[in-house]
Amino acid sequence: MVSIKEKKVGTKTYYYLQYTFRDNGRVNYREKYLGPQIPKDIEKVKARFALEIHKEKRYPTLEKIKEGYKSELKRMPESVKAKTTEAFMIEFTYDTQRIEGSELSYRDTAQVLLEQTAPKGAKIRDIKEAEAHKGVFYEMIAYDGDLSLGLVLKWHKELFAETNAEVGGKIRNYNVRITGSKFRPPGYQHMEGMLNDFFAWYNEAKQSLHAMELAALVHLKFVTIHPFGDGNGRISRLLMNFVLKKHEYPMLNIHYKGRRSYYAALERSQTKGAEDIFLTWLFRRYLKDNLAYHAHKKL
Repeated sequence: MVSIKEKKVGTKTYYYLQYTFRDNGRVNYREKYLGPQIPKDIEKVKARFALEIHKEKRYPTLEKIKEGYKSELKRMPESVKAKTTEAFMIEFTYDTQRIEGSELSYRDTAQVLLEQTAPKGAKIRDIKEAEAHKGVFYEMIAYDGDLSLGLVLKWHKELFAETNAEVGGKIRNYNVRITGSKFRPPGYQHMEGMLNDFFAWYNEAKQSLHAMELAALVHLKFVTIHPFGDGNGRISRLLMNFVLKKHEYPMLNIHYKGRRSYYAALERSQTKGAEDIFLTWLFRRYLKDNLAYHAHKKL
């Protein structure tokens, strides 16, 4: 938790940021000097400070998670590995589709994807998009190249081939709004330039950023550009997992039940222009979900 603290020296007041955390059962804190005035962009400053400490404390844990995950995969028979991937695919497809309005239950999703049968009362659109997402997911984990606009357009087209072909694989040439969000996506006239900038950034950032930070920023930056009429969230979550898998980390499923905190972290980052907010949220989510791979099972 980051808070603002005052320190008085004579008649003058100075401000600090204080980050409080627990370490081995003890309460500790770190401070950052702000000066005699609180900066106007204090929310960004707080987010950056929290992320700096989070990286310092958590990056070693992420590396142990990676080691534990790779070690488990080596011990796992291929048949079990395939079943594990299938289980994640079903869960991921259920949650990512549900976040975007699908009415399929988890059981319904499993029935559609494993048995190729339609649950009673299920919408054809939900069924077709779940099936399409399964196909793109397996294509994503098998792909050994790297991200490009052509690849992203291909995946997006496949997601909507049977349900919304007029938007599938096409960069929007109209403006859009996000229901329930204060964030307004960029105008359509900026799409070409922003996408070019995104892939230029990615090709440079992948050389230096930690895989977890790269995956989180790929998600945040792409969904903020919002280049499609529909499916921006689904594609962004696929891109995030592509980066994680490419760097040999466990993939991440963002759960439908936890969508409110996910939405809030995205919106705060987008409206405040503070990427650190979403990064910190995603790091915490990732560490919580993958604690079992940590050798000491303690964060």
